[in-house]
Amino acid sequence: MLRGGASGAAGLLAALSPQFAAARQVKPDDKRLSARYAGYASPRGHGTGRGCRVRPAEAAGPLPTALVIHENRGLNPHIEDVARRLALENYIAFAPDALFPLGGYPGDEDRARAGFARLDPAKTRQDPLAAADMLRGVDGGNGRMGAVGFCWGGAMTSFLATRPPDLRAAAPFYGPAPAAEDVPKIEAGLLAVLAENDERVNARPGYEQALKQAGVRYALYPPPGTEHGFHNDTMPRCDADAAKEAWRRTLALFERTLRRA
Repeated sequence: MLRGGASGAAGLLAALSPQFAAARQVKPDDKRLSARYAGYASPRGHGTGRGCRVRPAEAAGPLPTALVIHENRGLNPHIEDVARRLALENYIAFAPDALFPLGGYPGDEDRARAGFARLDPAKTRQDPLAAADMLRGVDGGNGRMGAVGFCWGGAMTSFLATRPPDLRAAAPFYGPAPAAEDVPKIEAGLLAVLAENDERVNARPGYEQALKQAGVRYALYPPPGTEHGFHNDTMPRCDADAAKEAWRRTLALFERTLRRA
């Protein structure tokens, strides 16, 4: 009986754990891409940062750039895969790791989440700004930058959007809205992807009205029946159809704002 209970618990744990290999869409050694870990200076943050930079192996002319900002789990294999997906669309993608000051993503989701409590929040907000500074001047870039982020990374994407001229496009996925007083600072085109059944994040009274009053170019996409994290295809709560459509809309925003003059 005990043996069966332990076996069942192990099976449940496995079912709820990220299925990184099964969900992977682009292999890390895909010959169409050039990928490497790269450091950057973050003098107002933790001093230095690091992330995964991915670009097409062959590109004709300068390319738009984009930050890919992870959930509250650090730069895990899923987010690296998302960066590769974006690079295959002819972008230079950079996915910073907020946990780098603690040694980087630890290989375990629970330990990764716990690591965020050990970070200095003020410095952690500065590290993505420093990553944006680095990416803006990256070799082969066209000077136009966007950002897409998920959960914690969605909040960071919204934060970056209030710090022009860093971004021309911002696609925060189910991340808390920026402070109301910062909304008029947004100059980027904005796609706010929400999960319908996400009461905590969706409790943002007055946010859309503030966007309208500030003249922000924005769109909201709250696909019905979705849960927080629905784009993460390594987890059971993923909604494949909604994730595909949200990604299509993100790419359309980037195409309009980053590739065209």
